[in-house]
Amino acid sequence: MLGLANLYKYHKTPLLFILLSSLFYLSFAYDLVRTDIIKLLLLYISLVAFAFQIIKTIGFHYRLLVISAILFRLLFLFAIPNLSQDFYRFIWDGRLIFEGYNPYLYTPDYFITNGLFPVSQSQELYNGMGALSASHFTNYPPLNQLCFFIAALFSGKSILGSVTVLRLIIIAADIGTLYFGKKLLERLKLPSYRIFWYILNPFIIIELTGNLHFEGVMIFFLVWSLYLLHSGKWKWAAVVLACSISVKLIPLMFLPLFFWWFVKKENKLLGIKKLLLFYSIVGATTLLFFIPFFSMEFVSNYSKTVSLWFGDFEFNASIYYVAREIGFLITGYNEIVIIGKVLPIVSLLIILGFSLFRQNNTIPKLTASILLAFTCYLFLSTTVHPWYIATVVILCVFTNYKFPLVWSVALILSYLAYSNSSNSENLWVIGLEYLIVFSAFIWEVLLKKRIEIYSSKSSGG
Repeated sequence: MLGLANLYKYHKTPLLFILLSSLFYLSFAYDLVRTDIIKLLLLYISLVAFAFQIIKTIGFHYRLLVISAILFRLLFLFAIPNLSQDFYRFIWDGRLIFEGYNPYLYTPDYFITNGLFPVSQSQELYNGMGALSASHFTNYPPLNQLCFFIAALFSGKSILGSVTVLRLIIIAADIGTLYFGKKLLERLKLPSYRIFWYILNPFIIIELTGNLHFEGVMIFFLVWSLYLLHSGKWKWAAVVLACSISVKLIPLMFLPLFFWWFVKKENKLLGIKKLLLFYSIVGATTLLFFIPFFSMEFVSNYSKTVSLWFGDFEFNASIYYVAREIGFLITGYNEIVIIGKVLPIVSLLIILGFSLFRQNNTIPKLTASILLAFTCYLFLSTTVHPWYIATVVILCVFTNYKFPLVWSVALILSYLAYSNSSNSENLWVIGLEYLIVFSAFIWEVLLKKRIEIYSSKSSGG
């Protein structure tokens, strides 16, 4: 009782913000329709302000921060996601596996158009996932599918039950990210409270726990891998990194950035051998996860589905939209097929540049390179769903960059597309979003250091 009295006495202000945040999260989870843009913006902006105040006023009362982070997530436990319909496909895939089907070999359209209902609530799940998802083969890697299967195993005939199981998995992953993220920050002699920029970020709570996006699980394995790498356990780091890739393919593009971690100047030959072994472990472990689903048909279906993200889909893009408009002016057509092939090549060249010309031999340098390379990839992508930004938010925790935090606030503007029945984007709104993001990026990455160096030279330093 004395502890509670002291907590109330010395932490009245943060407790008030925690209470207000809880009420706003409840409203977000159970009383929000995504077409109600005004309410969406007011709730989100308020939650961002409350999170800032909680971290600012609470000091480093670690236990209270952890309790708050878990509480906010548990408030969503029995809510059906209201900003994304992807979870219907997650449940569909998990139930397919439970019934003995390979989810990579069949589209939902195949079953429904042939009058087949392979899983419980087939029609409801089919209607919920939407025509776009239903017409394509699944693109979720095997460990992600394992999460879907667990949901089917424990709650195979209830959509809400499946949602609850999936949400518990994501919450557990976030707790793991908190644990290893804090330990890694302490090893790096960086302020450990930085992990709460991620854990208490309303964007992370809403997009991952609320909307059931498995970037949270991927990020858990990525942070754990970085921790193992810093601890000298690089072989285990490779195994865990493969787990991250097997949840979402995103970390595959980070592999070249590990070059200088292993290839030291004093013994390059030994370093190259370690690097190749590291890549071999990552590759072998990833392939091992795919083996239960493997067939030539699977390879064909999966490669086609992944390629769609570069040549067919477009949402919340930045540089691509500018290139698209230029294409319209020149040819009168949407040149996504051509632009969608060129931009990934530019992204690859940027990643190779960061890999070969930056000495990524410490965790802060490595995470900074991954952050900047992946940011450039997102700037050049045709499709940037809000939850993609989660990766740059966690990476900035281990660097001095803050622009991902700005992005995590500004991206709520992308949801204004849902204010109309056709879900069409307002390019002026997207332009405003990226004006904010690019301004923060250019200031931090290109201008800030130069101004500091210039000021230092001018003062004779």
